[in-house]
Amino acid sequence: MATKYSAPLMDAFPELRYEATAKRVRASRAGTPVVDTVAALLVWEPRRITPVFAVPEADLLVALAPAAGGPAVPERSFAWGQHGSAGLDPRTGFRRHTTAGEEFDVLAGGGLPGAAFRPSDPDLAGYVLLDFAAFDWLEDDEGIVGHPRDPFHRVDIRAASRHITVALDGVLLADTVRPQLVYETMLPVRYYILPADVRLEHFEPSPHTTFCPYKGKASYWSFLGSDAGRNIAWMYDNRFPDSTQLHGLVAFFDEKLDVTVDGVPLERAATPWS
Repeated sequence: MATKYSAPLMDAFPELRYEATAKRVRASRAGTPVVDTVAALLVWEPRRITPVFAVPEADLLVALAPAAGGPAVPERSFAWGQHGSAGLDPRTGFRRHTTAGEEFDVLAGGGLPGAAFRPSDPDLAGYVLLDFAAFDWLEDDEGIVGHPRDPFHRVDIRAASRHITVALDGVLLADTVRPQLVYETMLPVRYYILPADVRLEHFEPSPHTTFCPYKGKASYWSFLGSDAGRNIAWMYDNRFPDSTQLHGLVAFFDEKLDVTVDGVPLERAATPWS
């Protein structure tokens, strides 16, 4: 019997998962080297959709100390509607662990509380997980942002001539027949639109920014006069070579908007950004 390829991936979603990477992985904090290894693993704790690096404890260049504790990290969960699974929003802090293990402080850059975690699972013996947000990272000689890339995750960008409209509270925000479509694993299609086809007079710049390891740094806009429109649109800068087709284009959180494709209204998808 045939198996839908995504099915076993989703079946493993509640479990602790790992995959080896052949890349040289380095981390530093305020210029202080923390780790340099060619034996890193990518690790997804149960219900996490993005991985972190696990590194051999023997390759650490700084000391660890048992964690002194700290305030509880709230769990930000979401319902992954199209898959029927509950996950942790990627904005949930590193210290919200969903597998057994021991927390450590990293003694670098003035001390980093709880920035390392030694899982109890025997398949990960000798490894510690590191908080991606606490360090500056290199894969080989290239810096990476956001989180480590998932080797089972693709981002395909395609030019299209489909008719896309975007509206909020009955106000038309965008209307185009020349979008760039982004097909990203496990996510709804995103529509990137030329600014000339967006009614920018309805927006104001936001101080909010995010980092995507596949597309780069995004700056945001908010729809004026609506709480639902806060940080509703974004644009990636032009410094990330892997997504040049998207530079200078505007995208929207379709989960919160009324979008039509060739005249057909889209159902609002359930994602961490719903």
